[in-house]
Amino acid sequence: MSGPKHSPIYRLTATDPQKQRRVVSKDGHNNVRIDNVEGMVKLYLHDIWTTVVDIKWRYKLTLFASTFVVTWFTFGVIYYFIGMGNGDLDPEPGYNHTPCVQNVATLTGAFLFSLESQTTIGYGFRYISEECPLAVFTLVAQLVLTSLAEAFVTGAFLAKLARPKKRSETIKFSHLAVVTQCEGWPCLIVRVANLRKSLLIQCQLTGRLLFPYETQEGEKTLVQQTVVDFRLDSSSECSTLLLPLTFYHILDESSPLQSLTAENLRSRDFELVVTLNATMESTAASCQSRTSYIPQEIMWGYEFKPMLFASPSGRYMADFNCFDEVRPCSDPSMLSGHVHKLRLEKEYRKD
Repeated sequence: MSGPKHSPIYRLTATDPQKQRRVVSKDGHNNVRIDNVEGMVKLYLHDIWTTVVDIKWRYKLTLFASTFVVTWFTFGVIYYFIGMGNGDLDPEPGYNHTPCVQNVATLTGAFLFSLESQTTIGYGFRYISEECPLAVFTLVAQLVLTSLAEAFVTGAFLAKLARPKKRSETIKFSHLAVVTQCEGWPCLIVRVANLRKSLLIQCQLTGRLLFPYETQEGEKTLVQQTVVDFRLDSSSECSTLLLPLTFYHILDESSPLQSLTAENLRSRDFELVVTLNATMESTAASCQSRTSYIPQEIMWGYEFKPMLFASPSGRYMADFNCFDEVRPCSDPSMLSGHVHKLRLEKEYRKD
């Protein structure tokens, strides 16, 4: 494998001296705590499907198992009381007595009959009698109700397995963002890669800048949002995420980060939330992956190390050991932090 030679590479790790608050964590999870909502349990029960799909796996597995066990035991108790009311549990039943359920004389036997009926592994030793309409009605009700309950729980189980959220875990964002010069303008650049061979199509990277804001009237807002546009070459949309790509945002006059410089970067208080929306080619389902960057995770005057090389077999190889590696850029204006001043001087000389 061969690749171009470059200057020494530095792997930089961002640090958070005071553990700055974040709305979105680096792995894309929501850090906002919802509290003091009246009737939260009632609201969750109104949307029971979403609640069941969203619960953690340990609770979902418990719900899945308890659905079967509880219904088996509940209807077993019902069959037991039906037999008790019919006199099936008497020590000496009459000569012409016909039990509601044959060979069920204990609660354990009633539970086993309920289990065999619901799982359709009967009837052999225990079976229902046609002389007891109440038991027949209970059997029909059990099969209808438990089929609905099992379909609901099984569907929620499969829906959680097939959630596009899991696909987003194989979308990788660079740990750091860099600011380097591109076509005469400083650009904020992030790197994104797809870790699976299955393609992501119609990819679009968008950003939201979150920062504290104070209005002219003196009203303070803890989190103000504004849009940060990211581009790939000449378009804001990527047809396929086949190779590791770099998306950039130009820090021009229309950018909400236009006042950002190398000197004030570390003193700024903001969070840049980056979201990738894409469609999975295999299932046509949409997925979304996100991360965030704070000033300590933005490197001014650096650029990403190339990670795509040509192999001797004629194929391309993406070396993910270089995915998060950055190096100082070769532009002296970026290293000095006076890129805006130099650009104005060039425009003045042209005029």
